[in-house]
Amino acid sequence: MFRRTGRRGAAMLAGLLLASGLVGCAAKGESPQDLAAPVAVTDAPTDAPTDEVTAEPSPSVSAVESMGAAPSRRASPSPTSKPTKKSTGTAPKPLAVAKPPTETKVPPAPPKPAPSSCKPSYKGTQATRAEVKAALTDAANRTYWPVSAPDIKIPLSLLKATAWQESGWQSNIYACDGGVGLMQVMPDTASWMNQRFEKSYQIDDYRDNAYLGATYLAWATKYIGEMYFESDFRLDPALCTAELNSCLLNAVIAAYNFGHGAVAQEGEPLAIPNPSYVRNVRALMSECVCLEY
Repeated sequence: MFRRTGRRGAAMLAGLLLASGLVGCAAKGESPQDLAAPVAVTDAPTDAPTDEVTAEPSPSVSAVESMGAAPSRRASPSPTSKPTKKSTGTAPKPLAVAKPPTETKVPPAPPKPAPSSCKPSYKGTQATRAEVKAALTDAANRTYWPVSAPDIKIPLSLLKATAWQESGWQSNIYACDGGVGLMQVMPDTASWMNQRFEKSYQIDDYRDNAYLGATYLAWATKYIGEMYFESDFRLDPALCTAELNSCLLNAVIAAYNFGHGAVAQEGEPLAIPNPSYVRNVRALMSECVCLEY
């Protein structure tokens, strides 16, 4: 996770996703039973092509391909895909500057990027699509903050899309930057989360890997939601406008890719440093072939 992609070419990438079916692949005083999430924080290679405006590395068709491997299947999205339901209630606007975070213990900093020439490796047996679907569904059904924020839920479409973006649902892939498995979890981040929340998830078990990715998304939801959205934790696409920093969903997706520190800083406005990644995952949430698995 935290695999950086760029803004230039985002429109082309969205067109590819929607037209051709190509899909690409991250509290103070809380008790340990409030579970946060370990995910991988990975930077893009420094020699990757960049956008002149943002200096953000330009995106490849898929993050899996950028790691040197392609998803095992690509197909056009089903014409029967259901449209996203409209949200009820008023869309919250982010605060102009962030409040102090209540979660003061945060995941470790991202590692250095791996060379662009490095190819991923594979270890063990790859989980079937049915097994991956079951693991992601279980992770989406969990309550990650049962004491302080029981209303936080991670949408299954977000989990499926993020896993496809990160690994193409390849459970046994090991990226050169250290990302492991389905959700491309970083070992140091997994260790930190297990220690912080007194868990013992195994990064190389695809079911635990799904939990680790989902729990990071839940942790980022609470962290950013409290700082900018007055603890309105809805991850609803219908709350988002054309401005990428308009909703919590986009901020959480951005944090999975770039890390929480690049998105949320006390006293600073909400930032979306990786617009193409966010747009790609958002497109996958409604158009990914993985939604039909």
